[in-house]
Amino acid sequence: MAVLAGAEPFAHTGSTEAGFLLCHGFTGTPASMRPWGDHLAEAGYTVRCPLLPGHGTRWQDMNRTGWEDWYGAVREELLALFATCDSVFVAGLSMGGTLTLRLAEEFGDRIAGIVLVNPSIMRRGLDTKLLPLLANMVPSVKAIANDIAKPGETELAYPRTPVRAAASLARLWAVVRPELGKVTQPVLLLHSAVDHVVEPLNSRIILDGISSADVTEVVLENSFHVATQDHDAGLIFTRTVDFARSVRRAGQVDAG
Repeated sequence: MAVLAGAEPFAHTGSTEAGFLLCHGFTGTPASMRPWGDHLAEAGYTVRCPLLPGHGTRWQDMNRTGWEDWYGAVREELLALFATCDSVFVAGLSMGGTLTLRLAEEFGDRIAGIVLVNPSIMRRGLDTKLLPLLANMVPSVKAIANDIAKPGETELAYPRTPVRAAASLARLWAVVRPELGKVTQPVLLLHSAVDHVVEPLNSRIILDGISSADVTEVVLENSFHVATQDHDAGLIFTRTVDFARSVRRAGQVDAG
């Protein structure tokens, strides 16, 4: 199946000193991460942003994939960055944040730091509990895409939410949430004051559950869920570069 125009993965070869792995969200594409990636590339970082399996084509394709496939894709890219960069950071939006947390849990201090934007770890409501049942009855429900406050901005994402894939996302939450205590890396967490897709409680659960000593929380006052394409995008980008520089400086001091 052909990939939608603009949904392609992207990469930039920059410094071997530091690199970033970017993880896009559920039903989304690397298009939501490209401005972020461009900013990091301009700052000199090596950048990789894969297209997750089942994404960027038709929503039906997502129902033939699951969280293990999505995680396998970002894990492979992370290993490639480990082989080329001295320090590696991981950043993710929404479900990309969930995948980022899982990578942090698995790889520990091999990851220099993580950046989370409106990460998901749970969802309240009966619909989530019924997902395993609905997955066998309903192929898709209404879309979660385009939660953006900025006029004229459109997310390149699926027009429907694939239910079987959503049930797999819920299983990923069940894997990640109990092991949040394994996250010890420096963390920059940015979350929107108003988010119609991921409830604010998600960020609070993450902040309460991780073991990191270096944690920075930033509230995005002018953006909805897809904040990387919203009014606060510039703030996200500059804070990410500042965060990475600070972490690397601290590491150099500790090493010295």
